[in-house]
Amino acid sequence: MTAIVPTDRELEALKVLWHAGKATVRDIATTMNRNDVRLAYTTVLSLLQVMEQKELVGHERVGKAYLYFPRVKRESTYRELTEGFLERVFDGAVDEYLVHALQSRRLREDELGRLEEMIAEAKRQSRPKGRKGRKK
Repeated sequence: MTAIVPTDRELEALKVLWHAGKATVRDIATTMNRNDVRLAYTTVLSLLQVMEQKELVGHERVGKAYLYFPRVKRESTYRELTEGFLERVFDGAVDEYLVHALQSRRLREDELGRLEEMIAEAKRQSRPKGRKGRKK
């Protein structure tokens, strides 16, 4: 089964929900309007209804309000988006993607340290099991 990849606007709504856990349409609209063009309440409501049809979000009724919540995990959504972008733009070439990403902006020391840790972990995971200490 292929995961549903959210649109840019759907991703913004999901970010609000991942941070809040649950939120009303008004809360989501208010948060999205801090960083985005002015979205009407009805626009955000329509967006959430479409997202619910796609099974990206769900809702529960609390009094007269609906509380929306994410039905997809942040990590798996980011992984799907990254894999799609990597394939579409760089034909799957991770090294080329990383070169462009690293050249696009200056990294802080803590970011470089985290990248070094991730590369070291990837190297450990790619080594064949049970071949420690053997010489060719």
